[in-house]
Amino acid sequence: MIENLRERLKIPPESLEAINAILIAPNMRVIDGFLDVVAKYGTPEEINAKAKQAMELATLFQHIERTKPEYLIDLQWLQQQVAQGAFISIAEYRHKVLGNTADSLTFADDFAVTLEISACQYFPWVITAAKRAIAQQSLLPGRFIRVRQMREQEIDGDLPAVAAAMQILGASFVETLDTKGTDGSNVHLGGVETITGYFGGVGQPNDHALQWLDEYLYYYTNYGVRQVLNLNPGTVLLGYLLHRLGVDIEFKISVFMGNDNPYSALWTLLTAKLFSRDDGSSPLIGFNWSNSVNNETIEITSQFRKALDFENVVRFEHHITETWKSIVRQPYNRRDELMKLVECVPNISAKHEGGDPAIEQTREHPSDILDYFRDKKEIIAAGEWEHLTLNFLDKLDAVNRTAQALTQHGLSFVAAQTCHPLERRIAASVGH
Repeated sequence: MIENLRERLKIPPESLEAINAILIAPNMRVIDGFLDVVAKYGTPEEINAKAKQAMELATLFQHIERTKPEYLIDLQWLQQQVAQGAFISIAEYRHKVLGNTADSLTFADDFAVTLEISACQYFPWVITAAKRAIAQQSLLPGRFIRVRQMREQEIDGDLPAVAAAMQILGASFVETLDTKGTDGSNVHLGGVETITGYFGGVGQPNDHALQWLDEYLYYYTNYGVRQVLNLNPGTVLLGYLLHRLGVDIEFKISVFMGNDNPYSALWTLLTAKLFSRDDGSSPLIGFNWSNSVNNETIEITSQFRKALDFENVVRFEHHITETWKSIVRQPYNRRDELMKLVECVPNISAKHEGGDPAIEQTREHPSDILDYFRDKKEIIAAGEWEHLTLNFLDKLDAVNRTAQALTQHGLSFVAAQTCHPLERRIAASVGH
């Protein structure tokens, strides 16, 4: 009986033909609006060529020279530290955690967990974190999430400086475009309170989806920003369509999308497959789960992610820690669950949005997700710059605790790859 019912779920070819008819029909307004925005920036090939030029270090350095030339000194220092091997290697880190036992272990590289931190709002924090990592011989994450206002950081030079730093460190990064619920797009809500509206899908109503597309293409072609946060079904679809055209966009779906069960995940991944390129690639490279999911939900979804041939394409991004205020009930710490999940689910990112609860509750100003939406000038004027910097460093400590736990379980992780190479450099010094 079950098998007979299963057969009824098959999608007939005529249904797919109806979808194609909408996509290619002339004067179809929903598609015409999308194509009009893309045409402003050129053909997909021209758009990608502009982005490739924009993301070169020399081009980013030119932007920095015009906006914040003192950052060039920091970036040159960072380049020197990486070249000199000042950061700990993965082999050295494992030896630091496990001692000589590390030499006889085989780590599960196929299930390596990407170490992720959110949100890295300001370029000076990157330099502070790098100096700390060198001094402590600790790790920098392999993935940085940013939720700072794009226009603000474009003006003050942080945007190209962070992009350059990520290349130097060998880390991926994600930007959050300004066209989102907190920009006033929902006329019935104001300010940061709009964040609660994300769960109803009202963060980008009406023509704001096309404004998001326009904003993406601006930062992609001018600064080489390829990966962005995505949090609305409409803009997710626009990302699929843009990639299908040939523009090399990449995006991660935000926790605010509210994917909290295997069926919402199935809906998302089926659409990704429907609009994937002929080579099987998809712009969906990060899938952030709701904080409410359990391991079983991720395990179930992992099964059909693999069946869709997306296991190496779509990374599951799972919150291990969260900001102390304004997002979840505390204490929230999923590290122990992660150790079990990694044994059977590959391509996971361990996202650290807050410090460990035991640390957070001792802080005069614990981490607060609403701080992401404040102007930098207002933060400094309020005398809270140091508080927010400490919040970021607490998150960095949480990242390292997760790396330590993974290592103790014989599991692998992905840190910033250029500054943390796999090989142990101390072997080269033997005999000197």
